[in-house]
Amino acid sequence: MPESELSPRLRQLVLAICCMSLLIVSLDNTILNVALPTMAREFDTSISGMQWTIDAYTLVLASLLMLAGSTGDRVGRRRVFQAGLAVFTLGSVLCSLAPNLESLVAFRMVQAVGGSMLNPVAMSIITNTFTEPRERARAIGVWGGVVGISMAAGPLVGGLLVDAVGWRAIFWVNLPVGLAALFLTTRYVPESRAPKPRRADPVGQVLVMLLLGALTYAIIEAPTAGWTSPLIMLCAGTAAAALAGLLLYEPRRAEPLIDLRFFRSAPFSGATVIAISAFAALGGFLFLSTLYLQDVRGLDALHAGLWMLPMAAMTLVCAPLSGRLVGARGPRLSLLIAGVAMTASGVLFAAFDAAHEPATRLLAYVVFGIGFGVVNAPITNTAVAGMPRAQAGVAAAVASTSRQIGQTLGVAVIGAVLASGVTSSYAEDFTQASRPAWWIITGCGAAVLCVGALTSGSWARKTAQHTAERLRTPELQDQVTGYR
Repeated sequence: MPESELSPRLRQLVLAICCMSLLIVSLDNTILNVALPTMAREFDTSISGMQWTIDAYTLVLASLLMLAGSTGDRVGRRRVFQAGLAVFTLGSVLCSLAPNLESLVAFRMVQAVGGSMLNPVAMSIITNTFTEPRERARAIGVWGGVVGISMAAGPLVGGLLVDAVGWRAIFWVNLPVGLAALFLTTRYVPESRAPKPRRADPVGQVLVMLLLGALTYAIIEAPTAGWTSPLIMLCAGTAAAALAGLLLYEPRRAEPLIDLRFFRSAPFSGATVIAISAFAALGGFLFLSTLYLQDVRGLDALHAGLWMLPMAAMTLVCAPLSGRLVGARGPRLSLLIAGVAMTASGVLFAAFDAAHEPATRLLAYVVFGIGFGVVNAPITNTAVAGMPRAQAGVAAAVASTSRQIGQTLGVAVIGAVLASGVTSSYAEDFTQASRPAWWIITGCGAAVLCVGALTSGSWARKTAQHTAERLRTPELQDQVTGYR
């Protein structure tokens, strides 16, 4: 049965199954952040080692998301989704058995291979299941609410597990959810493919991996190796060459990995920049907060998780509200609220020393949670709006890739700035060393505000409509998603 012909009850069940995959992927990151100091002590690693436990995952995820989205459109979304659940669950088991940091980083990459097959394919399933624009926006709001659930549950569950059992237990929670989602997918999610499948683009895929891998390595390792060391300069040059190669090679292909025509739509381009900025702020925010609460303030994992609960709770509350707001009034208001809130939170830390004032710190966490909760729904809705449904997987994958690139760069840049400011011990030098990092997070919030305002008006909507016309083929004239 085609997805669009499912009964309302089955559509909601498909949404719930897709949300289960997002839950384990998102929960894994929030739980891991709480466990970082404990893992660092066991493996006797530095700031860069902690960065790699996060960025090895997000880097591989970002590199493969677009491939997974197009593969799902080509060979079958349910089939790819099932494979992703199986690989992610296996990777979680391996992570829980890791004997050293190098093994943990490698197994996190296995997890990411599975994770790359989940979110963009799930979003493609949702887009093709909920075809009416307002209904789709509400479904995406529920999807975004799952991120809030993971943020709310992650610090608490992670803190409890780390304190009671040990950090290895944080990967065990993925097993029951992953296995249940795999069973339900087999039973209830219909198979679907794009009417005109896209061919693979191995050259484009390699260029994307080179670009992201070389850039991330250069940023993370530069404080240790030196910004002008031959290795760092080689990585920077490789990243620049890969970017130039993408810009020159992809437009020449009939079916590229990244269809650069998408970026002629101002809302789509804006959603990409906003996703990178918002998730860079999130990655840096969680990284700094975890280190400060546990290694500077001396809190255990559970109490550190409790401090971050207000931020997670606001994300949980605001995400579905934002989905309804986008469905009723379009993305502009949600983007403006998100930009103002995230900017204000960064200013509270950078200019008003919120880290050392409990009341101001609590306010900053609440405000950041509001901003991050509001920003997800307009990103996803705008990314797929105006695009042919046959390319929904690719469009959704670009949005998901932008999120992971943002989080990867956020952790890499914030960690590098923190490491550059440390002279003896980052616990002792944290306050002074972290101030530039908080200003970077403030700048990310300001980018969300400015780009959101610029790319959500009437001019931007016209560019989205023109782009949709260019992307449509004769056989797909009636298969274009709506844009409000």
